[in-house]
Amino acid sequence: MKQSGSGIAVRNPVYLKDENGQDYFWGFTIVILRVPDIFSDTIQALSNFGYEYRLSKTDAPWSNAYKIVDQSDGPLTHPVSYAFTIGEESWRFEVTPENGWENSTLTATVIGIFLAITLLFSVLTRVWLVSKENKNKFQILAHTDSLTAIYNRYGFDEAAEKMMDKNPKAHFVAALLDIDDFKFINDIYGHGYGDRALRNLADSMKAFFPPDALLGRNGGDEFCILLQNTACEDVKEQLQQFTSLPKTFLCRGKEQHFYISLGYAEYPTFASNRSQLMRCADAALYEIKLHGKNGCMPYREGLHSGVRKQLGFAFKDVSEHLPGAFIIYKADRTEDELFYANHEFLHMTGYKNMDELFQLTEKSFRNLIRKDEQQQIEASIWEQIDNGNENDYIHFHLRKADGSYLSVLDHGRIVESQQYGKVFYVLFMDWDDMHIHYNDKFSE
Repeated sequence: MKQSGSGIAVRNPVYLKDENGQDYFWGFTIVILRVPDIFSDTIQALSNFGYEYRLSKTDAPWSNAYKIVDQSDGPLTHPVSYAFTIGEESWRFEVTPENGWENSTLTATVIGIFLAITLLFSVLTRVWLVSKENKNKFQILAHTDSLTAIYNRYGFDEAAEKMMDKNPKAHFVAALLDIDDFKFINDIYGHGYGDRALRNLADSMKAFFPPDALLGRNGGDEFCILLQNTACEDVKEQLQQFTSLPKTFLCRGKEQHFYISLGYAEYPTFASNRSQLMRCADAALYEIKLHGKNGCMPYREGLHSGVRKQLGFAFKDVSEHLPGAFIIYKADRTEDELFYANHEFLHMTGYKNMDELFQLTEKSFRNLIRKDEQQQIEASIWEQIDNGNENDYIHFHLRKADGSYLSVLDHGRIVESQQYGKVFYVLFMDWDDMHIHYNDKFSE
């Protein structure tokens, strides 16, 4: 008896009465199931009930020629035939009593049974196909990061484990990378633009690395890469080139730049398994963060992994709890641009939020200065900068949301930012409050 991918299970035998009123078996209900599990029992049942059978299927999905999968020993005389499909293959089941068909009642009964089988099998096949399709979709969703369309952490770990188990003697390089000052991007531009940066980084990874490289997102702004059949020395220039490539996202029609840090390690040179390999890559990335970010470094003996989130307080946490109003803006003589304002500044000036601040000032620091003072104040700021004083104090009238002005003293410092070039960090103090609380100091 042959074995195949499908089979027949006998269900609900049909009994008729002869001329003397005695019951005898004339038919049955069948359901197509998997041959390896139940086919032997099905054949035994058909033989016990006195039936000959033949099961055939097409040679290929595009062929009309049938080949026999299994059949009984006796001949089939005027068999009843039932055709069905599984996936893209066409199948045919033929059956007849050993002594042939005795009357039209039996024939009508069998035909009715096969019609019922057709309906039942169609429903079962549809349910099976839909279930299989949904299962495939769920498996993809369980392994894929929805934002970037690359592996999520679970999917990456599973795929990397399988790849390394399949080639235990091969060399692999794992890399971990993240976006420098990603919280700063979210705080200034909003999480929507942070997501754009993440998607653009994932797209640049897919375009830069070979098709057989595993790419994943661990979560947040951390990404991972596994390169197979290679060593650190082989991919050193490649990883350095990827780290130094310009990376941008579009914000209000302008390209904003961001930078990454990347650490990598080699298996089996420094690690005996996947988990240890990723820890070595993380240690290299940690070392990059300690040395100023925006770089690429291989793992070496003596490096220890650390919690990179402990390297400093989140920018938003610090700025929101500063004991004073605070803004950041681009240090440009002709096109200054407001980047950020903390809650204390918005409260002091009456702006509801940063969107309203950006809208009413056209995102320009110049428009926060009273018009009759703009030229003088800007000239004074840049005169101090040109004289080498990058830590200056300026007194002027600051525009509030309602159009009125507040007398303030600003304490500004110009610094170099990797993302935005030269920027001003500025603290504001209410001039009148200072006189009230420190009148004795002002009178001296």
